[in-house]
Amino acid sequence: MADPKPRREALVKIACIQMEPIVGEKDRNIRHSLTMIEKAADAGARLLVLPELANSGYVFRSREEAFELSEAVPGGPTCDAWMDVAKARGLYIVAGIAERDGDELYNSAVVIGPDGYIGTFRKVHLWNEEALYFEPGNLGFPVFNTPIGRIGTFICYDGWFPESYRLCALQGADIICIPTNWVPIPGQDPKREAMANILVMGSAHSNSVFVAAADRVGTERGQPFVGQSLITSYTGWPIAGPASDKDEEIIYAEVNLSDARRKRNWNEYNQILRDRRSDVYEEMLGAPVEPGWY
Repeated sequence: MADPKPRREALVKIACIQMEPIVGEKDRNIRHSLTMIEKAADAGARLLVLPELANSGYVFRSREEAFELSEAVPGGPTCDAWMDVAKARGLYIVAGIAERDGDELYNSAVVIGPDGYIGTFRKVHLWNEEALYFEPGNLGFPVFNTPIGRIGTFICYDGWFPESYRLCALQGADIICIPTNWVPIPGQDPKREAMANILVMGSAHSNSVFVAAADRVGTERGQPFVGQSLITSYTGWPIAGPASDKDEEIIYAEVNLSDARRKRNWNEYNQILRDRRSDVYEEMLGAPVEPGWY
């Protein structure tokens, strides 16, 4: 007999906010992010993802400029503004931010809920000139338990490493939220979706996790960004997006995050995380694997 009602224990509406930060205009970027957050909240979203370095812009001219645009996490003006709106609207926000910790800078993602600051991820794999300004992340790949589900996060280029997804999945992530600033990839077929989208879809499928990737748009100091924000099911297939490759946009998907675990079995015999042959290859370093996740 079929269930008379669909299960709703982890039903949540997700929004990826594809916006165009302007480098150096931090106050403007914060205000603009709040406008788009309010719009997503009005549409019923509870879990919102914003792009990488959403408060500062991306293409810095110097470390001094990056330092000026950074802030403590939490405790800085950007975090305070995002925490205020999260509290007022009952939101969970994952957003890219330029983090200052003493004299060190990190390309970070902050995770915020209705009750305030939840945690931070620091980008592990730095891309191109990021290495001139930021330190490599030193917090691993944490997964944050929240009332709406288990949230993993990383940033942009981290997604080119299968270990990033797998470490989150092995720690029980239901969804991986990715603030990103995707750039054109050499050899990209203009008739095909962005390579980043292909990686997101394949990784969601091979780890049985939902993925919400929020990109930025525009061209900043000569560097174009590709947009195409995407939300995928645990099956790997898109359930929202890809968004425009040039325009600001918010994409939405309503999902039951519990499906990432409940429907992980592909057939009577196969389940992707359980079928790993750790007797043949060592467990990935740094993953505190808890019993029962798979």
